[in-house]
Amino acid sequence: MTQFTRRSWIASGGAIAGSMLLRKPLLGAAAPAAPVALASCRSYGPELAPILARMFDQLGGLGRIVNGKTVALKVNLTGLANERLGRLPCGLTHWTHPSIIGTVVHLMGRAGARRIRILESPWRSSEPIDEFLLQAGWEPRDFLNAAPVVEFENTNYLGAGKRYVRLTTPHGGHVFRAFDLNHSYQDCDVFVSVAKLKEHATTGVTLSMKNCFGITPCTIYGDHAGIDEPGLVPLGGRGILHSGERQPSKSAPSENDPSSPRDPGYRVPAIVADLVAARPIDLAIIDGIRTQTKGETPGVEGAIPVAPGVLIAGTNCVSTDAVATAVMGFDPMAERGKAPFENCDSTLRRAEELGVGSRDLARIEVIGASIARVRFDFRKAVPATGAA
Repeated sequence: MTQFTRRSWIASGGAIAGSMLLRKPLLGAAAPAAPVALASCRSYGPELAPILARMFDQLGGLGRIVNGKTVALKVNLTGLANERLGRLPCGLTHWTHPSIIGTVVHLMGRAGARRIRILESPWRSSEPIDEFLLQAGWEPRDFLNAAPVVEFENTNYLGAGKRYVRLTTPHGGHVFRAFDLNHSYQDCDVFVSVAKLKEHATTGVTLSMKNCFGITPCTIYGDHAGIDEPGLVPLGGRGILHSGERQPSKSAPSENDPSSPRDPGYRVPAIVADLVAARPIDLAIIDGIRTQTKGETPGVEGAIPVAPGVLIAGTNCVSTDAVATAVMGFDPMAERGKAPFENCDSTLRRAEELGVGSRDLARIEVIGASIARVRFDFRKAVPATGAA
């Protein structure tokens, strides 16, 4: 992993051997599988902490993962802080619920984590994460006081770092062979994705892997990123990753093949797979207690609030997302054209092709509740009522 300043440019960054462009990763059959903990949980109240603690124990113990280590916690705070589905708080629909974040931080602190960084890239913003949380009516001190050493960092730009870091995608990647990211994604011993159980317009589902699409800084991969070098602040969303209308800032590696399909349904799943191969997820946690249907934000037409009442966790992100996909009533082995991937490639498959993990339920041990017991069909759901 090499570090680059704003003005650094390695001549080889924009080029890649022709043989690499043509090589298709064929690692799916050898992709590892890991156990996934599954639990029924109906509220964000007193039952939450003991259920999460039991799930972590089922995975071999949280101390084994975080004791004495710096932990980077990527949460899902997509969109704007004032977006609502009806009048519901963000945590009951499209954001990771604050009780999930706070409880995970507390349990990690209790398990001996040395430092915990809560990371996110708020939409088109370089404002501090705590300010963004306040806009949503959250109290940042609740997280800061949940463990001995807790920090926030907005990773949508350079942030507190002096330079971006370059993380390389094994096997050359599908779209990008490497990414330039905020230092926090390298300056950690453990990387955790704390996601929401949701559908997605471009990727079918958005779970622990799709949550990592937001680790890309918009100063480099955003619509108004700098041309030759990163912008000073983010000024737009990640449209160029969706559509490929332009390349990232020239200080970062360009696409492997700029003539590859510009279809977002091809690009986004492939880029997400590249990202989780370059920055592996050590622990995936998915909040499915309360969420919404149809898409990832409240603005999606036809979205309704639902209460699947489930929590999912695992140490392999592909296996964890495969179980989550099945819990949502879908087949994790489905290909493009079949639900939930009607209009896109499967991120599960693209990550499996890079050897990140297996999506085959026959190879994945599910600990705790069975998938059949907690399955919640998102396509047949009715609106949830009441608070959680």
